[in-house]
Amino acid sequence: MISKTTWQAKTFTELSLNQLYDLLKLRVDIFVVEQTCFYPDLEGEKDQLDRHPNTLHLLGYQGEKLVGYLRVLPKGQSYPNNISIGRVVIAVNARGCGLGHELMAKGISLCHQYFPSEVIKISAQQHLRAYYHEHGFSQVSDMYLEDGIPHIAMLRDNKQ
Repeated sequence: MISKTTWQAKTFTELSLNQLYDLLKLRVDIFVVEQTCFYPDLEGEKDQLDRHPNTLHLLGYQGEKLVGYLRVLPKGQSYPNNISIGRVVIAVNARGCGLGHELMAKGISLCHQYFPSEVIKISAQQHLRAYYHEHGFSQVSDMYLEDGIPHIAMLRDNKQ
């Protein structure tokens, strides 16, 4: 039986040490280990996206286990003219039951709440184009490589 997912949106300073550890571990488990993409997930002094005071971290828990995560970045962080959603991740053992769609819907809802009327821009892994398209995103670039993985830029009007 799949347990109900509870969602929490927090700024960096609102995260507990355990939540920070859990989200970093989930990101490394998927983006670095599973996808064998060796990159520094923690940004340097100049680009502290996780720590920006207006960055929102969305955490999805089933019981005590973090099963889904994304972050919403304010305009000027990833893109000069757009807010963005990134680090979208679902734990391996929680896939295949629609949790990814619930996560994205919650992320878009956060964008509506905190950044109304702002266009959302994402750098999507190319093979997930249809998934993001289901959530109102449209492809706006040709394929490019990001950390050796094919990506595309996509936009979503936040007024939808």
